[in-house]
Amino acid sequence: MKEELRKTKLLHEETKATKFFIWLFYIFFIIFEVVYFYIAPRLTGDGVITRPNDGIGLWMYVLIAGIFPVSYYLLKIGKVENIKYIYFFSFIFIDIINNLIIYLGTDESFAAGHIVEVLFILFLPIFVSKKYFWTVSSVVVLKYLFMGLVLEDNLVLVPIIIYMILSAIVYVILTRFYSYISSLNSAHEELRKKEKLAVIGQMAAAIGHEIRNPLSSLRGFTQLQQERNPDNHNYYPIMIQEIDRINKIVDDLMYLGKPRIIKYDKASIEEIIAYTLSITQHDAERSLIKVETIMEGPLPPIECDSRQLKQVFLNLIKNAIESMLDGGNIQIKVKVIDGKKMMITIRDEGCGIPDANLLNLGEPFFTTKMEGTGLGLMVTNQIINEHKGNLKFESSLDTGTTVTVVLPITQK
Repeated sequence: MKEELRKTKLLHEETKATKFFIWLFYIFFIIFEVVYFYIAPRLTGDGVITRPNDGIGLWMYVLIAGIFPVSYYLLKIGKVENIKYIYFFSFIFIDIINNLIIYLGTDESFAAGHIVEVLFILFLPIFVSKKYFWTVSSVVVLKYLFMGLVLEDNLVLVPIIIYMILSAIVYVILTRFYSYISSLNSAHEELRKKEKLAVIGQMAAAIGHEIRNPLSSLRGFTQLQQERNPDNHNYYPIMIQEIDRINKIVDDLMYLGKPRIIKYDKASIEEIIAYTLSITQHDAERSLIKVETIMEGPLPPIECDSRQLKQVFLNLIKNAIESMLDGGNIQIKVKVIDGKKMMITIRDEGCGIPDANLLNLGEPFFTTKMEGTGLGLMVTNQIINEHKGNLKFESSLDTGTTVTVVLPITQK
């Protein structure tokens, strides 16, 4: 949904830019033709030079006007991105044919050029497309090189140099456009995430305690009934397990909803991972999964909240276990990078994650599990961010997933 909305907005902006470009194209073309062929000759006393006596004559106007119905049809069917290419290549082709008819086989120096070519180059940043930029700038230069070689006229070097200078200036502007748009997208994405977190926080603050209190009473009542009816053990363990699962969801909500002051202490990453593995060992053995840990070199202590990091690795290892329904191997590797960062990778041999879902991991309530809530990875990502670290996912379908956690060794 988010990707479709982004594409719709881009199409809308491309359509507006294209319509504006079409208007400018014909305005520039008509003004240049009137000034160059009708007004300028009168002012200089050379008489009126008209298109019928020049090159392909009036066919120039017919062919240029004929591009408009094509562009109008493409606008209607939504193929907006093709219009700017059609106008550019059509004009270049028509102009080359026209100039060859005028100058080929004559002794006249090649002095042709059209203001529309300048429009093509100056308008490049509006489309925010580096592909279109390189197409226009290179083809315009190649056009004059071709005319120079065919007509054996070195005067084409002048427009070539001018257009190369203009292209360099436009490229700088285009790069700034890309940087500005990237910054806007990043700011918008950050604002959107903060808004989601704020909504979740308000919801957690409003209902978290109200849910937890009756859950505690319900769990105690269920245990009491289990003790009173020792002969019926089929349902009570399931009920208690489901109550604990609901309580875990409430814990995640409460974590996101309440303000926290993190107290950093020196902790051993080996002890944190060993503690997490001791909790998940039963689930791994039950699923026929073998867990291998590799600790490279002496590992210095890190400044962290060990309780929160245990929650991080518990979530990540449980996700790895749950992704392997038919057993397999999990490799946990820890090493120090440049003496400043610690990298922990958790690699599984599970079902993998589709590329379309990778970008959404950590989003509120986004999950690929049948019974998931989408809060576990969100909490994990938030804890890692609060520790000034990074969380990265790499995955291939039916091959496995690799989760990389990078944490600073010294926390300021």
